[in-house]
Amino acid sequence: MKKLPLILAAGAFAAPMAAQAQSGDCGEVSITEMNWASAQVVTSVASFIMEQGYGCDVSVVSSDTIPAVTSVAENGEPDIVTELWLNSTGDTYTELKEAGKVVEAAPVLDPGGVEGWWIPTYLAEEHPELTTIEGILENPELAGGRFYNCPEGWGCRVVSDNLAEALDLEGNGVEVFNSGSGQVLATSMADAVLEEEPWFGYYWGPTVPLGKYDMTKVDLGEVNPEIHSNNQNADTDNPGVSDFPAAPIVTATTSTFQESNPEVFELLQNMTFKTSDMSSVLAWKDENNASADEAAVYYLTNFQDEWTGWLSDEARSNLTAMLDQ
Repeated sequence: MKKLPLILAAGAFAAPMAAQAQSGDCGEVSITEMNWASAQVVTSVASFIMEQGYGCDVSVVSSDTIPAVTSVAENGEPDIVTELWLNSTGDTYTELKEAGKVVEAAPVLDPGGVEGWWIPTYLAEEHPELTTIEGILENPELAGGRFYNCPEGWGCRVVSDNLAEALDLEGNGVEVFNSGSGQVLATSMADAVLEEEPWFGYYWGPTVPLGKYDMTKVDLGEVNPEIHSNNQNADTDNPGVSDFPAAPIVTATTSTFQESNPEVFELLQNMTFKTSDMSSVLAWKDENNASADEAAVYYLTNFQDEWTGWLSDEARSNLTAMLDQ
């Protein structure tokens, strides 16, 4: 933590030089900052790179998924919408793409938003049979005899309820515990891991717990898009078994931005974070009570092998020289 202010100061000092080096190539850029932690880190990293590497004058627009897409549709701005979860945009995003108003740059997380049922890795190593749902159903007591479900009102609650019914968890000796809140769900995992006890439940990433604790995803079988879609219906009368597909999460820009800033658009086409890396950054951020900007610097400092490949030669020179100070 002590090094972070020095790096940030170096960035501020180098900003005029970066801007001069890239003068006229970028100009003013607006980018969303969604209201959750991983999106805030993504925006901070992107803003830092655009400002210090490409000489952009970046303005950050606080937003959320639907307001951001609506603003692009109605006002043609902001220029960049990042960490856009496509399963939350309805038809609006597709319509904007088809109309040529929005251009999809790249997935911002790889493999995307990760969902599933998990056990601690120490439990998987001690009992490898528990890494499949069949193994858990055959040995429920080894998994603690309980499944920690999502809270009421979450989309994952509907899917997990339908999976629990299709697999007959309770009939196979696995109690379904419906968590009262996200905090209860996270705490149940934390308490079990700290005591090295069994734990079996739903979680998703990128998140602090999946960055902080070593967890193994339980194999629920193949992803069947039709079955998964049916399991998202709370009123379905024929739930089935399908694993959770990764949720596509992308960076998109207005078509005018792509045309006027091809070099920065190329950066955004390359800017993909590993979901597991982002979970690690979020865990570090939580443990250090750090800001999104500090977490961005932590990522830039510790994952240079990942992000330097996103850059043009000139931008790479600007940024690596700064961070090597």
